[in-house]
Amino acid sequence: LWAVLFWLNILALRGESVEQILQSHWSRFGRNFYTRHDYEGVDAGRAQGLMEHLRVTVPSLSGQRFGTYEVAQGDDFSYTDPIDHSVSKQQGIRVLFQGGARIVYRLSGTGTEGATLRVYIERHEPDARLHQTDPQVALKELITIAETVANITERTGRSKPDVIT
Repeated sequence: LWAVLFWLNILALRGESVEQILQSHWSRFGRNFYTRHDYEGVDAGRAQGLMEHLRVTVPSLSGQRFGTYEVAQGDDFSYTDPIDHSVSKQQGIRVLFQGGARIVYRLSGTGTEGATLRVYIERHEPDARLHQTDPQVALKELITIAETVANITERTGRSKPDVIT
């Protein structure tokens, strides 16, 4: 509810449409392209094997090039709560690239059938001429890198994600 009220306030103050505000923001700060690829109902053993493979291999990717991207760092993300200092481990295996692009792999528990592998992919685009590009096109190279690094097809038996958002 508060988010809706906040946006209504912005729209009233600026006298512009959401699209106009978004375009203005992108021209000033650049656009962040983002996608999530979900592989649903993956055999839990195969999904765990893929994640273990990533835990072992991703930290050693630093400095390697994949196309136009160079890996800055790879890790298994842990979150430390700033209030109670509790630690939540294995929150996602991250491949971080020079320039800020990233890929994050998460295994989302188990559904009614198997596990869901979620692959989050994002990058920043400062060039205003490219801001209208479809996210799947803008992220194509990183999507390919994500599939390659994790050997998704080989390790899950899936040639494409079930859901793309």
